[in-house]
Amino acid sequence: MTINAVAQSTQARGAGDRLVGTLGPSAIVFMVVAAAAPLTVVAGTVPLGIAAGNGAAYPASYVVCTAVLLLFAVGFTAMARHVPGAGAFYTYITHGLGRHAGLGAAFLALLSYTAVQVAVYGYIGAATDDLVTSHGGPHIPWYGWAFATMAVVALLGYRHIDLSGKVLGVLLVCEVGIVLVIDAAIVGRGGADGMSRAALHPGNFFEGAPGIALIFAIAGYIGFEATAVFRDEARDPARTIPRATYLALVLIGGFYALTSWAMVSAWGDEGAVTLASENPEGMITDTAVRYVGSAAGDLVQIFLITSLFAAVLSFHNVLSRYIFALGATSALPAVCGRAHVKHASPYVASVVQTASALVLVAVSALAGLDPVTEVFAWFAGVSSVGIVALMTLTSAAILVYFRRSRVDNRLWHTVVAPGLGLTGLAVLLVMTIDKLPMLVGGSGTLAAIIGVLLAGTFIGGAAVALLRPHAAHQQNSIDKEIAS
Repeated sequence: MTINAVAQSTQARGAGDRLVGTLGPSAIVFMVVAAAAPLTVVAGTVPLGIAAGNGAAYPASYVVCTAVLLLFAVGFTAMARHVPGAGAFYTYITHGLGRHAGLGAAFLALLSYTAVQVAVYGYIGAATDDLVTSHGGPHIPWYGWAFATMAVVALLGYRHIDLSGKVLGVLLVCEVGIVLVIDAAIVGRGGADGMSRAALHPGNFFEGAPGIALIFAIAGYIGFEATAVFRDEARDPARTIPRATYLALVLIGGFYALTSWAMVSAWGDEGAVTLASENPEGMITDTAVRYVGSAAGDLVQIFLITSLFAAVLSFHNVLSRYIFALGATSALPAVCGRAHVKHASPYVASVVQTASALVLVAVSALAGLDPVTEVFAWFAGVSSVGIVALMTLTSAAILVYFRRSRVDNRLWHTVVAPGLGLTGLAVLLVMTIDKLPMLVGGSGTLAAIIGVLLAGTFIGGAAVALLRPHAAHQQNSIDKEIAS
C-alpha cells in the first residue's frame, strides 16, 4: 500500500482524529525559522558565543552546525517518505528503536519543548517591561506580560494552522528585515577595519573555547525538525517536508553566519570580543545605532519582542502536535488526539499545552525567579540538552530503520550521511552535557538535577510503554501498511 493510500484511509476515519491543511514549503519554513527566533539569537546568543567561545571566528560555528544538521537531514527526510506520522522525533524513534525508546523520546520532547517555551515566556516578559518602562510606561511584573502573551498564543493555537502561519510570516519578515538592513549597512561601510577574515582560517576556529561556541550555535536551530511535525497539514508531504527541511536549515545557518560575521566586522576582531564581553545584551542595539541610526536601535527593541512572540507561538504549535500524536496513539488520553471539526486544529492538545505553560510560569513567578538569569537560563539549559539528545537518538533510529526495513537502498541517504550526522551530533551532545553547569549559571548541583530530570522523563516514557502495551501501536500498524 502506498503512503497516499494510507493517508486517504486515515482521513476516511473522520475529521475528528486527523489534522488537515494545505501548507506549502514556504509556510512551514516560516514557522520553523520563526521558532529559531533569528533576532533573539542574534541579540542574545551571538554575543555570548563571541565572548565565551572562539571570538572573531565564531561565525564558522554556524557553518559547522549547518553541515552536521544537513547530514542529519538527509536520513531524516529519506525516512519521512516512509513514515507518515506527524510526531517527528517520537515517530521516527518509535519506528527505528521500538515503542519503549519512542515513548521515552516523546516524553523527553514534551519536557524539552515545554522548557524552551517557558524560557521564552520569561524573556518576553522582561523585554516587554523594559521596552514599556524605557518609554515612560508603567512597570508591570514580567509574568503579567507573559500571561498576556500566553492568551494570544492560546487563541492562535486553537485556530487553524494557516492563521498562525500568516502571523508568523509577517513577524518573521520584520525581524529578519531589520537585521539584514544592519548587515547591509555594515558591509556597505566596510566594517570598522575592513570585513573580518578570522572565520575563514580553520586554525582560528580552535582558539579559545570552540566547544562552548558550538553549544551556543546549535541552540539557534532548536525546532527545525518541526517540518515533519506539520506533515499532516502539508499540501504534498512527500515533497514539501524534504524541501522545507533543507531550505530551513540553509536559511537559518546562512542568516546566522552572515549576521555574526557582520557584527564581528562592525567592531573589528578585537573590538567585537571586547564589546560582547562587556555588554552582550546591548551589542546588536549598539551596532544598529552606530551603522543605521537611533531609529534602528528602537526598531531592534520592538522586533526583539515580536521575535520572541513568534518563537513562543511556533513552539506552542509544535508541542500541540506532539501531544496530539501521543493522544492519537493512546500514549496520552485519547481526547488529546481530537481535531477541531471546524478549524482542523489539535484544539484539546493546544489547551493542555497552554495549561502546562501557565502552571510553570505561575510557579516561577511565585518562587521569585528572575525572568532572564533564572527562568530563561535554567529552562533553556534543560531544552538544549534534551533536543540534542533527541536528535542523536533519531540519527541512530534512522540507521536502524533502513537497515531493518530495506525500503531504501541508497547508500548515501540511508548509511553514510546519517552515520556522519550521528557522529557529529554525539560529539555535540557530549559537549553540551559537559558544559551544562555553565549554561545554568555555573551551578553543578542544578546541572545534576536537570540531568536526573531529563533521564527520569525518558525512563518515565519507556515505563508508559510497559504499562500501556497498546500505546503507540498505531504508528507500527501504519508502518506495516506502507511496507506492504
